[in-house]
Parts: sequence; C-alpha cells; structure tokens
Amino acid sequence: MTDIRSMTEDWLLNSQLAPGGDLDPLQPLYEAARRGELVLPFCSRCRLPLELEQTVCDGCGAFGREWTSVELRGVVHSWTTVHRREPGLVRAEMPYPVIDVELDSGHRLVMTTTSSSASVPPIGTSVHIAFRTLGDAHIPAVQSSED
Repeated sequence: MTDIRSMTEDWLLNSQLAPGGDLDPLQPLYEAARRGELVLPFCSRCRLPLELEQTVCDGCGAFGREWTSVELRGVVHSWTTVHRREPGLVRAEMPYPVIDVELDSGHRLVMTTTSSSASVPPIGTSVHIAFRTLGDAHIPAVQSSED
C-alpha cells in the first residue's frame, strides 16, 4: 500500500468541497484511499464491476455489492481540458485535464491528475493511479508525470 502524504492544500479544489462523512455511499472508497489503496464495487453475485453508486447489477440483476481492492493501473480512454474558473471553489488558475481511465479491474473512473499539470497522457497510455488530498478525503487521481 502507498502511504498517503499529510494533509495539504489541494491544487485544484477548495477543501470545503471535500466529500465524505459517515452517510456518504462512497465511504469505503475514501477509507481505503486514506491507506493508499483503491477499492471499487463489484456485484456480490457475479463479480461484474459496478459504477461507484450502482446497487443493482446490469449483468445478473442482483442487488448487492462488495468493495474489493483493485490494481492502481489503467489506460487512458479519453480526456478533455477544462477551462473553468470559479473563484473560491476551483483554485486552478490555468485550464486543467480531466481524464477518463479504464482501470485493469474493468471499472472506468473520471479523474484529474495528482498535481497541476499542463501535459496529459495520450489516449491508450498506461497510467498509475495515486491520490489527491482534499480536506480530510483522499481522491483517486492519475499520477502526474511531474510527480
């Protein structure tokens, strides 16, 4: 497992936007991320990868999911550059990448990079997943080439 750095200001968002809390349905994701581990939901019956908040399996129709540790690897499926300034919430001064990654587990996650980065890995590039710290939460992110 990767050790997570102590809390620091996130490069992108104001910490008041941090997710989490006892009632957050993604709490297993955040708890594991704090340990440097990525856990994602799978169908408890057929083991099909599920979307983060999905509770009913598209494959077998079962209701139930299990959060399971997955490899911190994936391939860039697509990406875009966001040109959004929202003073007080979005801290980035320059446009920033949002990357759609197909993980080795079969899940797809849309995330940004671990630190401010002008470069984006090309579609089809293998990437390593690390974590950004936002308030008390740790969030999956593509490991920047600058890190």
